[in-house]
Amino acid sequence: MSHRIVAMRLDHVSYAAGPDGLAATAERIGKLLGREFTDGGIHPRFGTRNMTLGLAGDTYIEIVEVLDHPASDKAPFGQAVRARSALGGGWLGWVVAVGDLSRIERRLGREAVKGSRHRPDGTELVWKQLGVNGLIADPQLPFFVHWDSPRELHPGAGADQAFSLACLEIAGDPHRVSEWLGEPIEEPLEDLKVEWVAPHGTPGLLAVQVQTPDGLVRI
Repeated sequence: MSHRIVAMRLDHVSYAAGPDGLAATAERIGKLLGREFTDGGIHPRFGTRNMTLGLAGDTYIEIVEVLDHPASDKAPFGQAVRARSALGGGWLGWVVAVGDLSRIERRLGREAVKGSRHRPDGTELVWKQLGVNGLIADPQLPFFVHWDSPRELHPGAGADQAFSLACLEIAGDPHRVSEWLGEPIEEPLEDLKVEWVAPHGTPGLLAVQVQTPDGLVRI
């Protein structure tokens, strides 16, 4: 049974590790939120590895680090992570899950690539993703993912519902993002507030607000 998504929804937000490395970055952000990240494993096709923290609504936060591996120089995702970490780390972008990647492939004129990672317990997660080159060219744009693994293996499955994404702060143009999505921006972000900021430098995801039992935390 595959993880089927009817239309579009926010899947996760991605944060590139800083110069202190993946574990230290995850520990720092985890302390702010009052939760610990878990080891997500290595992405062999992309030359990266991640740690994740599940949130309500089948969403999650990913902290990702590039590896000293040839794949990270070839794969767009590895290139994007390396470039963001080289700037000191920070928010890499946001990711939209779709039920049917084929229509996105036709609209963008390119094919999705396969992704996978093995969790420390040996469980394999598999998906397809598309649009990382768009993110590299214009960081306000999300990329797309379609999960082929069962829903119960999704990094947000079974998460503590007291922790949820409350708001994304994005420097950019909602009309440009809607054009990229092929849907109104409200479609994948239906239950999530977005604060749009006119970019005075590089556009992109500036901050994420997370609702926790102890109040709202801005990262």
